[in-house]
Amino acid sequence: MAHILVIDDDEQFCMMLVQMLTQDGHRVTSAQDGEEGLRLIAQIRPDLIITDILMPRKDGIETIMELNRIGSNIPIIAISGGRRIISAEFNLESASLVGAGIKASLVKPFVRADLRLAIEKALS
Repeated sequence: MAHILVIDDDEQFCMMLVQMLTQDGHRVTSAQDGEEGLRLIAQIRPDLIITDILMPRKDGIETIMELNRIGSNIPIIAISGGRRIISAEFNLESASLVGAGIKASLVKPFVRADLRLAIEKALS
């Protein structure tokens, strides 16, 4: 199974996602924002990154842009729940415009079957 880095500032959602991925046999590391995620990427070299788009300090789009800048080829799944005035779909579309590494995107909340499909697609 894959080593997956989950980057999400929503602690409860992140814990749930880590638990689902671990139950599916993946090794999982988590980060609270893009800054922490980028530090961990250099240390652990994950097989896949799942990142939220809207986060404090360094958001998902900035994180994806930085990964592109350094020439990372780690596949990315972008996730977003949106905000009151910005839809999740808009966030994910924006991310796909800046990130060549984005292999799939999911709107929060999503079901486990969709997550598994996105992981399969991203790693193939």
